[in-house]
Amino acid sequence: MSVRTRFAPSPTGMLHIGGVRTALFSWLYAKRHAGTFVLRIEDTDRERSTDEATQVILDGMEWLGLSADEGPFYQTRRMDRYREVLAKFVQDGHAYRCYCTKEELAEMRSRQEAAKQKPRYDGTCRHRTEPRPGVDPVIRFANPVDGSVIVEDVIHGNVEFQNTELDDLIIARSDGTPTYNFCVVVDDMDMKITHVIRGDDHLNNTPRQINMLKALGSTPPVYAHVPMILGADGAKLSKRHGAVSVLQYREEGFLPSALLNYLVRLGWSHGDQEVFTLEEMQALFDIKDVNKSASAFNPDKLLWLNQQHIMRSTPQSLAPHLQFQFAALGVAVEDNAKLAAVAKAQQERAKTLKEMAQNSVFFFAELKGYDEKAAKKNLTAESAPVLAAVHERLSALPQWNAAAIHDAVNSVAAALNVGLGKVAQPIRVAVSGTSVSPPIDVTLEVLGRETTLLRIDAARKVALAA
Repeated sequence: MSVRTRFAPSPTGMLHIGGVRTALFSWLYAKRHAGTFVLRIEDTDRERSTDEATQVILDGMEWLGLSADEGPFYQTRRMDRYREVLAKFVQDGHAYRCYCTKEELAEMRSRQEAAKQKPRYDGTCRHRTEPRPGVDPVIRFANPVDGSVIVEDVIHGNVEFQNTELDDLIIARSDGTPTYNFCVVVDDMDMKITHVIRGDDHLNNTPRQINMLKALGSTPPVYAHVPMILGADGAKLSKRHGAVSVLQYREEGFLPSALLNYLVRLGWSHGDQEVFTLEEMQALFDIKDVNKSASAFNPDKLLWLNQQHIMRSTPQSLAPHLQFQFAALGVAVEDNAKLAAVAKAQQERAKTLKEMAQNSVFFFAELKGYDEKAAKKNLTAESAPVLAAVHERLSALPQWNAAAIHDAVNSVAAALNVGLGKVAQPIRVAVSGTSVSPPIDVTLEVLGRETTLLRIDAARKVALAA
């Protein structure tokens, strides 16, 4: 059997980390078993679904690198197929038209609650053969009235549901539009999904879906219901914990590899290993090894992992992510080689790509001034001759590279009989505007000869005026 998994988000809200983890688990399982990963957009709730949320799903999956083998498929484009199956359900006696009004259903619920019974539809219209004038009916699935459904869940084990506890679910509204649970069943059958990996908030939907699949003569897929992600305080994950659009993590400077690494470790482990490449995840992940208890979201751990991935990445792979961050700062950079050079210079120093970009704007944009404290300390009358000597020595360099620059700066310090810091710090403030940068020789190499000399000269004039 060829493995086929699916990720089926609803665009009624932004794709956040809970959904991303489900997508990742489904994607990894398919990849490990040389299977197929399907992307399906469950957009039948037209009142709440938005084009913006759909685009976030597509953009988020692309940014994460979780490419679909098939899809995206949109449920709104499959309405003819749903109507076909609905008609067959009614024809074969697996579904029926229900003419009960909202008022009658409310009265039914009140009677059941008064009798201490579980509120559920009592099957009033199950054997009705005549239409009810003036009432547009819904269609309900005729759930079996006896026996039980056993959900053989890979994570939770066997979970049994008595059919007497499952009422006759509405599968088409009075306007004829099919409902979520019905569309899911038809889609999973038509798309030949073999493994459904989803949040455990869907576990209670599963027995009804299994009954519908069996009514259609289809073998139910293997189910794995993933425990939810909680905040560090044990409460349901919310925006204050990190339940934000996945693309916000991109904006904040997280690498997709780091976010995926963090999410795969929420409920799954491989020994004591913490840092995983995507290739390692594909080789090692198995859904049966996922823990059945909920996991807590820890933003500090995510930040640490992001730093690890930045340090372990090649500068070339960091360049496009850094380019995105510069664009967000209003700095357009097209020089990929220089982007990679900046990434190499800064990758041991930054926890996020956003931080890296903010600290590296001086490589690409004109200085708007100097940090006041740094200038007061380093651009002084005392440092003016130092900057002049550095300018002269650097101007004469036959080759512009870190090694030559390093020797030149050291020679100035030796000639003036001052410590290296008395030379390097004024240079640093002159070229970056602040007292913090990568090693001065690397900084000047990346910045380039022309820009370096212009900035040193400008800083020397500021120092003379101090």
